Amino acid sequence: MNFWQTLARPILGLSPMDGVTDAAFRHMVASHGRPDVFYTEFTHVHDVCRGPEFLLDSLLYGESERPIVAQLYGKDPELFYQAAHAVCELGFDGLDVNMGCPSRNVASSGSGAGLIKTPDLAHSVMRATRQGIEDWAAGQSLESAGVRPARAEAIRRLRDCRRNAPVLERKPIPLSVKTRLGYDAVIVDRWVEHLLIERPAVISLHGRTLQQMYRGEADWRAIARAAEVTRGTGTLLFGNGDVHSLAEAMRRVHETKVDGVLIGRAALGAPWFFREKEAVRRASGAGGAGPLPELQPWAPALPIRFDIMLEHARWFERQWGVDQFRRMRKHLGWYCKGFPGAAALRAAMFQVSSVLDVETALAAYHARTLA
Repeated sequence: MNFWQTLARPILGLSPMDGVTDAAFRHMVASHGRPDVFYTEFTHVHDVCRGPEFLLDSLLYGESERPIVAQLYGKDPELFYQAAHAVCELGFDGLDVNMGCPSRNVASSGSGAGLIKTPDLAHSVMRATRQGIEDWAAGQSLESAGVRPARAEAIRRLRDCRRNAPVLERKPIPLSVKTRLGYDAVIVDRWVEHLLIERPAVISLHGRTLQQMYRGEADWRAIARAAEVTRGTGTLLFGNGDVHSLAEAMRRVHETKVDGVLIGRAALGAPWFFREKEAVRRASGAGGAGPLPELQPWAPALPIRFDIMLEHARWFERQWGVDQFRRMRKHLGWYCKGFPGAAALRAAMFQVSSVLDVETALAAYHARTLA
């Protein structure tokens, strides 16, 4: 039994988002309202196996984030084979292959959603990845898999830097896929059937084609068809796209019969998003019939929101340093919405370069509101 089979249903997860779901953000979500499962932001298999050592930082995680799934992208089966060894060596609970990123640079290279156009290559990637997982579980070393010795040592250093990490067990981890409805047209039925040949533990489906990017509305009717295709196969089907609250996630589960929902943009600036997960699950009576109750999303009072924002900034600065703090600006901006003076404070947050700057901006906001 893999970990997916042990989670409460429906499964409510934090969707992987490039440049967003880093270790600092996931730590905040784990601290203030954890989902059922976390994913890393996606990492290129070349960066795992051969890139500069600092690129491994996207695979940093803490024990509070379990279960956690490493998401990889690329198109080279051999690199996926090697990267699967690295993911296992780092102690992840699962490995997810990104077949859904619509970025022009990613998809045009044949990676991400570009793999939808090359289904045979998608098969080869999944097979190589699973073989890498199985060979690692059978005792094969990183070096024997083809990873260069210096890179293998870097991967082990990253593994050993985690506090309170459990003893590493050599056992297979589940393989999953995140994808879209199609490339430039909705082909979800036959695309999902194609993926099912490789028996992934989970298929997560964003309700748009690559061509749509994030425009228009997610097509949950197409996701419902995919859920029907996967039913009884042993593969779980998750829906993703345009879910703004936990109550809405539960409505989608009832309407489409998906096994779970991944929530992305609704959690930006709201690491407490999943706080009421169990209460919403109980109130909705998952799997039952009839209308669902109206449930108001929980949000902290403004002083607590600011405390959480500062906690996030401090955690980020400790982990990545002041030199990288500009990456934190977008998160700070997402916290600043829905209250008087939010626009001005948000503008100030896009100028900060340290925790001290954040504290100064908040002090100025308080001074203005009290004047």
